[in-house]
Amino acid sequence: MFYGVTDLASFVLGTIFIVLLPGPNSLYVMSVASRFGVAAGYRGACGVFLGDLVLMVLSATGAASLLQATPALFLAIKYAGAAYLAWMGVGLLRAGWAMWRGRGEAQPETPPAVDASNPFRTALLISLMNPKAILFFVSFFIQFVEPGYAHPALSFVILGSIVQFFSALYLSLLIFAGARLAQQFRRHRRLSATGTGAVGGLFLGFGAKLAGASLG
Repeated sequence: MFYGVTDLASFVLGTIFIVLLPGPNSLYVMSVASRFGVAAGYRGACGVFLGDLVLMVLSATGAASLLQATPALFLAIKYAGAAYLAWMGVGLLRAGWAMWRGRGEAQPETPPAVDASNPFRTALLISLMNPKAILFFVSFFIQFVEPGYAHPALSFVILGSIVQFFSALYLSLLIFAGARLAQQFRRHRRLSATGTGAVGGLFLGFGAKLAGASLG
């Protein structure tokens, strides 16, 4: 046992697999980097880090139990999050269609949902408007915290730091990959339009998946 953390190796391995799973957070950060550059990508990544931190704290303090005990609250947050993701998806599809038709060749139309002026806020909202993430964090963390340990907060800090470390590595990889994609997008307008539309379709899919999520 390491400061109240049981089976640290399994937690690290599980975290790596979880971080690598595609989701709206990582996809948004890569999309921002591919369209607006590395700095904008890292602003989005900081929003993800803060959002995940808030969810971890809420999970550690019992917010997941509140959602489980209040189905109406869970539904409200769930549908609000699904609607937000769908709104982003529609905006991206419209932008992709506009680029495909040739409008805005020098500066593609940018939907408000992916406005480069505040990727931090957008990424933070994407992170926070997902009640399933709160339930996931508490169900995953609780397996690796020794119930009898005198300082459980320290255990959660260690586990949270590990998650954020691997998240930072993965998002950095996506940001620089996205910046490389931007070079190709600038040369090929229709490639950019196809990529933007594909991301929009994925966001619609994420919204539909969240809308169908349950507490179980």
